[in-house]
Amino acid sequence: MSKQSGGDSAAQLGVIDADEAARQAQASREAADTVMKAFGGVRGMIDMTLPGLVFIVTYNITHKVPAAAWAALALSALFVVARLLKRETVQHAFSGVFGVAIGAWISMKTGKAENFYLPGLLWNVGYCVGLAVSALVRWPLIGIMLGPVTGEMFTWRKENPGRLAAYTKATWAWVVIMGIKPLILFPLYFTHNVNLLGWLKVALGIPPLLLAMYVTWQILLKAPPPIKAQLDEDEGREPAQEPGREQPDHEHSAGGPARGN
Repeated sequence: MSKQSGGDSAAQLGVIDADEAARQAQASREAADTVMKAFGGVRGMIDMTLPGLVFIVTYNITHKVPAAAWAALALSALFVVARLLKRETVQHAFSGVFGVAIGAWISMKTGKAENFYLPGLLWNVGYCVGLAVSALVRWPLIGIMLGPVTGEMFTWRKENPGRLAAYTKATWAWVVIMGIKPLILFPLYFTHNVNLLGWLKVALGIPPLLLAMYVTWQILLKAPPPIKAQLDEDEGREPAQEPGREQPDHEHSAGGPARGN
């Protein structure tokens, strides 16, 4: 009987370990699935890509920088209004209209159509530098962006070294993938070939983002599950009493006064 009991215990432990592994795998998958949400999803990418397409199409039709700039700016503003009407987040739409507004102003001020794309190119370079620096100082930007979405906040820095390593790896992946765009587009900017610059800028808008998000998703799938951050209001909250279980009387409880509900 003792051998059978030992075998049963081992089997139970195996089931528990399998259940725990499955739970952690599911938690990792759920955390990985937040990548698209954190970066605005397909809608956010469209909001940031279409104005550039409208600019180059309008410029080819009219051959006038102001007309193309105003068309792109109007579309960006329309995206913001549409999101406000639907009560959706306007973060990515606002960032898009801000970048388009600066590019439109510079291109109209200088009369050079290629300057419409200059702020975006400079932003890409700055973004890649920021990503690299954040990874080097062990504050990877991908972790900073995803932490609030997954509910872990910054627990990955001290309490979850596996996720710190994963976020650092993902951040370096973004440096490499997103760094391709300025390497290709900046030389074209200096050739003043507006058509080629514009069409390539549109073509290189969504695919690198999708690739970077996919690589991040794959990395986080294999990372340890996030450790949820303990919020201040949760720290002082008493645990809920189990149904059907009475609170011990404070006079007979070995642990001192009974806890209130």
